[in-house]
Amino acid sequence: MAKKKMLFIYNPKAGKERIKSRLSDIIDILVKGGNEVTVYPTQYAGDAVRAAQEKARRYDCVVAGGGDGTLDEVVTGILRSGKIVPVGYIPAGSTNDFAKSLGLPKNMLQAARAVTEGRLFPCDIGSFNEDTFVYIAAFGLFTDVSYETKQQFKNVLGHMAYLLEGMMRLPSVRSYRMRVLAEEMEVEGDFIFGMVTNSMSVGGFKRITGKYVELDDGLFEVTLIKRPNNAMELNQILADLVNRKIDTDQMYCFKSASLRFESEEEVPWTLDGEFGGKHQEVDIRNQKRRIHFRVPRE
Repeated sequence: MAKKKMLFIYNPKAGKERIKSRLSDIIDILVKGGNEVTVYPTQYAGDAVRAAQEKARRYDCVVAGGGDGTLDEVVTGILRSGKIVPVGYIPAGSTNDFAKSLGLPKNMLQAARAVTEGRLFPCDIGSFNEDTFVYIAAFGLFTDVSYETKQQFKNVLGHMAYLLEGMMRLPSVRSYRMRVLAEEMEVEGDFIFGMVTNSMSVGGFKRITGKYVELDDGLFEVTLIKRPNNAMELNQILADLVNRKIDTDQMYCFKSASLRFESEEEVPWTLDGEFGGKHQEVDIRNQKRRIHFRVPRE
């Protein structure tokens, strides 16, 4: 039987660089699974996009090794390549939110086996203007932490790095005047935070996006937090968000397949933990079941 051609793109800097020590074992598992494996270590930010875009069409499957940012780049490159192929994911980042949502093992070797022995799961993907995100597009409080926090700091502290860095910014919390148009509703106000997600967890916190999340239903979970009047209110809002205690006086939470954000000033966004640019107008659409991920068999 002819072996399937597999491209393995991995980020050697992800997490605590753990993937380097298991690289040989991971490749061995992928090869034993009946694949002819081509290995490509990324060289710089955005390199996985370029590699996947240029090479994906020549392979039967592309595997991303690294954090959610690496996965985002690989999926973005595949969508730009003109040929949609199945995606495997070996999580080796600091938080790996989306890996948890897919039910992937934390152990990298077990995750590699899921790539070779698992089933295909059709998953929703988000479009953000001309860009792509896998599980979260967000603005405001804490969202710049992930792409401004140094990699070494992320490696040592994991998702706590984001929280600690974010707490230092509390005195300078700012809000953005925005108009948000969705299929179900239209709201306008001053928001300190907003996230459009397709994930069971964000920043390592489970259920922060809602109790009834389906990754293949064509809908995003949307959370918008209004500007608080004082520090006490802010602390209460953050506690309610983590505990998923929805206070409708302080936040909007709803589901939608598409949204439009309009603001008077340019607002910085993050896509899957990486900088997504500054925008006055943002159109977000759910691409239902766009990418097939390899996940463990049930």
